[in-house]
Amino acid sequence: MREYETSFIVQPEISEEGSEAIRAKLDGILENGSATRLMCEDIGKRKLAYEIRRFQKGHYYILSYLDEGKVVPDLERTLRLEESVLRFMTVQVTEGVADVEARLAAAREVELAQTKRAEERAEREADEARARAEAEEASAAQSREAAASEEAATAAAPEQEPATPEGEVAAPAEEAASTEAEATEKGEES
Repeated sequence: MREYETSFIVQPEISEEGSEAIRAKLDGILENGSATRLMCEDIGKRKLAYEIRRFQKGHYYILSYLDEGKVVPDLERTLRLEESVLRFMTVQVTEGVADVEARLAAAREVELAQTKRAEERAEREADEARARAEAEEASAAQSREAAASEEAATAAAPEQEPATPEGEVAAPAEEAASTEAEATEKGEES
């Protein structure tokens, strides 16, 4: 038996259910081809090295399995026909795996550790989202209070005419009229 890894990149907007359907389809091919599935590692969404079909990001997966090499063409054909898969690549990791049971046990341990990390990451993200929501709510409440106090202050203060210092003309219209009258008197004198 040889160990293979098939890495594939799925479009980033595909839902978790869509990604799960693709992985289930690949698991079915492995089962039908009598290959031994070791694990499917979810790397997560990452930025692509270059744009593929107008996508800047992709969701990365690595499928590890044991086989004689007969199932590889079927897997690659399925990935090629799947529209949501952007790229894929299969590599042979080990030429000969002597102890299949030991390799399966090691893969199970790695997969358990990955699921534990994924659960912790999901819990952390949920806590962060909750904290962001609380901060946004507090900010919105604070801005509502500020708007209410500003409105109350505006309603409490009656409109007043601006005060003028002593000796100045209170009405600008009267000042403009007197300036015009002076200008015409000077014009008539000249």
